[in-house]
Amino acid sequence: MKAVGKEVTIVMIEDDEGHARLIEKNVRRAGVNNEIIPFTNGNDALDFILGKDRSGNVSVDRYLLILLDLNLPDMSGTDILEKVKSNPHTRRLPVVILTTTDDEREIQRCYDLGANVYITKPVDYDNFANAIRQLGLFFSVMQIP
Repeated sequence: MKAVGKEVTIVMIEDDEGHARLIEKNVRRAGVNNEIIPFTNGNDALDFILGKDRSGNVSVDRYLLILLDLNLPDMSGTDILEKVKSNPHTRRLPVVILTTTDDEREIQRCYDLGANVYITKPVDYDNFANAIRQLGLFFSVMQIP
């Protein structure tokens, strides 16, 4: 997956190790070989995406795709989404929400904050694996501006 001829780095923010392995496995199975940088909490992920000073300058010349769980141990994924989308250097980064939360208000809030895609993780393993495989196929044809 490339953006304007440059490699896209996938930032995966997921605290459940089993879900993280499943996401990576199925993204790879779909033929996406981009680097995946995993984070298990929001603060470390924001340090990477926005920098420790939260200015966003660190991401000026980076092409990132963010996979974001909403239920994290240190902060909500919606807080991360809001910080990423409100920063002038990162607001155009595509963010894919991958979460078990299927509340209509929460889904709408994520779209209002700028989420590009919202995928509800089925509790059933096979359905979840299938959703991630479809996400991998989506990544394989997606162009990031």
